[in-house]
Amino acid sequence: KDIEYISSYHYNLDEITRFSSSLGKFVGYTEFGVKQADYFNSDASYLAGLRAQKETVCKHNIDIW
Repeated sequence: KDIEYISSYHYNLDEITRFSSSLGKFVGYTEFGVKQADYFNSDASYLAGLRAQKETVCKHNIDIW
């Protein structure tokens, strides 16, 4: 329950967009990032793949840590 998968995208050290598994979608932090987030959020299969990363990456390694 307490695990969250986050994938951030940066340009010139500025975070432009971020995927959060707790939200289940991308959020944009700049004007360009908002456009990118809208584009990524429109692709249901891409979002489903990122949501699955929580199960395959995080939950798989939680017992190791």
